[in-house]
Amino acid sequence: MIEVIIVAVLVIWSTIVVFKKVFPTSANSVFMHLSNLCNKQGWHTLAKWLKPAEVSGCGGGCGCAVTEEKTVKQPEIQAVKWK
Repeated sequence: MIEVIIVAVLVIWSTIVVFKKVFPTSANSVFMHLSNLCNKQGWHTLAKWLKPAEVSGCGGGCGCAVTEEKTVKQPEIQAVKWK
């Protein structure tokens, strides 16, 4: 009986992780809705746990990093001219 519960918990957890990785926008929407429902019921700790993390960076999905590091320009390699 305990093995069935452990396997069920692992399958549910894995499904949630894959859902968050594959559909991040939908997952944020679903978890925000669940967080709001729990907050209305008075379950503030569960609501805090379900609330999705805020997006850092530009949030546009453009691939820009949160910390913009300037790249050091390497000097161009010049060809050797033999005289």
